[in-house]
Amino acid sequence: MDESEFSKEITLIAATSENNALGKDNQLIWHLSDDLKRFKRLTQGHAVIMGRKTFESMPKALPNRKNIILTRNQVYRAEGAWIAHTIEEALQLTEGDLQPFIIGGGEIYSLLLPYTNKIELTRVHSTFEADTFFPEINFQNWTLINEEKHLGTSEQPYDYSYLTYKKIH
Repeated sequence: MDESEFSKEITLIAATSENNALGKDNQLIWHLSDDLKRFKRLTQGHAVIMGRKTFESMPKALPNRKNIILTRNQVYRAEGAWIAHTIEEALQLTEGDLQPFIIGGGEIYSLLLPYTNKIELTRVHSTFEADTFFPEINFQNWTLINEEKHLGTSEQPYDYSYLTYKKIH
């Protein structure tokens, strides 16, 4: 990786519960309309790196974004997406984007966490049964720079918070 890669703000973006649940049966566990709108607003116009299962959980490639799928499957192809087989390859495909996003799933978050210098985390204040989990993060290496609390509503019964962290260098 060349020096210019280090000037990027590689951002991990996720919605996870108090017990770090991300999903079950390759689906999101909860539906937070405002969080999905926030995800779209933050990631539009950027490269998004995801695993194959995350890509396959979506109806199609995310519009107005460079969809990059990180997979070990050497023959995998997907309409509207770029395929990478290594972390380095995936990051090279983000060339020209100063803020690429890592969008999941659990294994991809774990693999790319060491390369990440910002986390946009939606914390759903509840616990859920899941089969995919967000990695444990040592928050001693991160500074919370923004926190926005939201109360549940009749449409969305869970309280949640938007938390933005920057890595301490």
